[in-house]
Amino acid sequence: MSAFDDEFGLFSEETGEEERRATLSGRRVSGQRSVGDVEREEQQPDRPAASSGPRGRTRRDAPARPAAPRERTPRTGDPYAGQRRAQGILDFLARKLVSKPDAVEVDLFLDETGQPTIEVVVDREDLGKVVGRSGRVAHALRTIARASAEDRITVDILDREEAEGEPEA
Repeated sequence: MSAFDDEFGLFSEETGEEERRATLSGRRVSGQRSVGDVEREEQQPDRPAASSGPRGRTRRDAPARPAAPRERTPRTGDPYAGQRRAQGILDFLARKLVSKPDAVEVDLFLDETGQPTIEVVVDREDLGKVVGRSGRVAHALRTIARASAEDRITVDILDREEAEGEPEA
């Protein structure tokens, strides 16, 4: 007889109805209440009533109020702060992903069109770790960079040989 059969008394004919009871609610340890136990109404402890809100409803019954829209304050600080923040985040993440963190270089510059670009240069052996299968890690890094920069930004991921301009063999 398995533990399941013994638990529910499915195949034992010698147990009577009074002995059969579900014990799925857990085991009791020194009088503690288990998670699945349900108290009967007459056994429920006295709880303070929820304070009434508008129109006599309790807080639990009241619908959630929509939050008031926040007014945006104009940006008065450094316009390049978001781009530097994205560069710092990419530097941190790239160093955590690779096996040679000293070989990681993250540079921020403007390309020919004036678009801010972050170039992540890693060792050739670590390129697969930063790009990921089907480019998933690279896509995630680009998403994080764009979110932290709060602006359009391009992320290029290169290995050391590509960055130095050496022809690939």
